[in-house]
Amino acid sequence: MEQTFSLWMVLGFLFAAYSVVANDSVQTLGTWMASNQNKFKWYYLWAAATVVLWFTMWWGWSTNGGDISYGRLNKIPFQEIQWYHATAPLILLLLTRIGIPVSTSFLVLSAFASTFVLEKMLVKSIIGYALAAVVAYAAWQIIERIIDEKKNQISERNKTRWRIAQWCSTAFLWYTWLSHDMANIAVFLPRAVPVEWMVAISIVFASFLGYTFWEKGGKIQKIVVEKTGTRFVRSATMIDLVYAFILLFFKQYNDIPMSTTWVFVGLLCGRELAISTLMKDYKFKYVFPIVAKDFAKMMLGLLVSVGIVLTIHYIIVPNGW
Repeated sequence: MEQTFSLWMVLGFLFAAYSVVANDSVQTLGTWMASNQNKFKWYYLWAAATVVLWFTMWWGWSTNGGDISYGRLNKIPFQEIQWYHATAPLILLLLTRIGIPVSTSFLVLSAFASTFVLEKMLVKSIIGYALAAVVAYAAWQIIERIIDEKKNQISERNKTRWRIAQWCSTAFLWYTWLSHDMANIAVFLPRAVPVEWMVAISIVFASFLGYTFWEKGGKIQKIVVEKTGTRFVRSATMIDLVYAFILLFFKQYNDIPMSTTWVFVGLLCGRELAISTLMKDYKFKYVFPIVAKDFAKMMLGLLVSVGIVLTIHYIIVPNGW
């Protein structure tokens, strides 16, 4: 069946594409960006990230019958895009520009999902936050006893090895994360995307990603770099690996979308708490404000998402669901 563009489809897609890249991609690329930006030009990092981005998009498209969401939208059928659908990523875009790491999945997909699916997303995301925090706490109880993450004590012989390991772990994480969050953009598109659309979509994604690298991650990047040791290659590699395996677990668990932002914040929370219990000069009173601030921003995003879905379901189209 021939697919046609509509104004709201284009606007919704563009808003979502930029917001997802600028807000959420920093979760996966932030530590890599922070630990490499003084060694490599931003456009080299952009080129490497774009290769993985295009591979993920086109691999998903070719193996899932033209669906770039990797089946994450099986419970959310395609709808004719209306103005209120495009409003959700616009709100996300505004929150992104002021540095609030809200959940893209909740904000964008809430405008399309039924209350039943939204409930499933919330439960899965809460489990993701808790599991990531517990796994990270346990992992860094071991890691921190072996290495001091407040110091970048790596021998010259091992520096190259750790940097190669970091690039590989980041590529793995970037692919795994995209397999989840591509749904937040694909929801504005037909479930089977024509090849000519894919070419245009690939160019748009790469352009937005380039801008994000050019501005060094924007304000969202501050959430990453304020955590202990995230600028260090060794620490960044371990964060990426733990995060990637947690996302891979949930990717295989079921096809319900989830908030990767919640998983990421839970991971950093568990890691900071573990480090604070082991470092003599890094007490819980320093960690709690950081953790509480990130959690409050997550709750803000959730409240906005709930407001969007209630407004659409009960005010704008009360009989359309």
